[in-house]
Amino acid sequence: MQTIKTYAGIPQEHGNLATSKIVLIPVPYDGTSTWQKGADKGPQAFLDASANMELYDIETDSEVYKEGIFLVDPILENASPEAMVEAVHETTKKFINRNKFVTLFGGEHSISIGAIRAFNECFNNLTVLHIDAHADLRKEYEGTKYNHACAVYEANSTTNLVQVGIRSMDISEKREMNPEKVFFAHDMAVNEDWMEDVIDQLTSNVFITFDLDALDSSIFPSTGTPEPGGLFYYETLNFLKQVFEQKNVVGFDMVELCPNEKEKSSDFLAAKMYYKMLSYKFSSKDDTYNVGNDVDITKKPFNILSKFKNDDDY
Repeated sequence: MQTIKTYAGIPQEHGNLATSKIVLIPVPYDGTSTWQKGADKGPQAFLDASANMELYDIETDSEVYKEGIFLVDPILENASPEAMVEAVHETTKKFINRNKFVTLFGGEHSISIGAIRAFNECFNNLTVLHIDAHADLRKEYEGTKYNHACAVYEANSTTNLVQVGIRSMDISEKREMNPEKVFFAHDMAVNEDWMEDVIDQLTSNVFITFDLDALDSSIFPSTGTPEPGGLFYYETLNFLKQVFEQKNVVGFDMVELCPNEKEKSSDFLAAKMYYKMLSYKFSSKDDTYNVGNDVDITKKPFNILSKFKNDDDY
């Protein structure tokens, strides 16, 4: 298979690091998944699907790729879950500190531990908006606290964690939850106001961690741990659009695509959802930001209310 040199095959002029506003970090890691393996193949399947996607977004009347999307070399660290999390943390923080809008595509959900840690170090009063079928609040699982089942345990104590779409969990996780900030799928199904209720729980700065198994398995079967009763396409887009319009989304990740060679619609749905999120980000507010070392960081849109650090290591 031919390696894609730029995200979605966009012209190189829109894929250079120096001029791109957006960074995409692939993390093909599947070291702790506990049912169907294959999430490590998710980033390449996502990129292959993206290359076959129209780049004009009808809804927002925009071509967000022209903001520049730099495709980072994939993070291949897999010596241990701990090593992978640290590699993701370091890489994510490096690009945040270069004032990029940082996005990640996994891989399994444990990659989010390092990403969330980096964003929390760089942005004040951070909400982690966790969209998922599973609670992922175990303190430790199968001998490590960096298991995919522990993806937001740390975030639960270090950030404002808001969980949406949950419909599968262990009873031990119930003790970790903040009931006011957990939106269960069965409640959402009968609450017409659930989107507004979620947004009321968010702080100004929001990082979205989007486990694709939050989507209903009828529209997204290719994931390692599918669950019935999930979100559908347009309600998910409606919710995401409101979040991007009303809050400062500082970055996001997307995880748990487990591609099936005979079922490509999930790959393409992931590609479309990622691109829609970028389109909402860059069409939701007046963005006069120009990339360059001479730009005043206090006026950069991704650092609103941030604790931005100029780290000499980067």
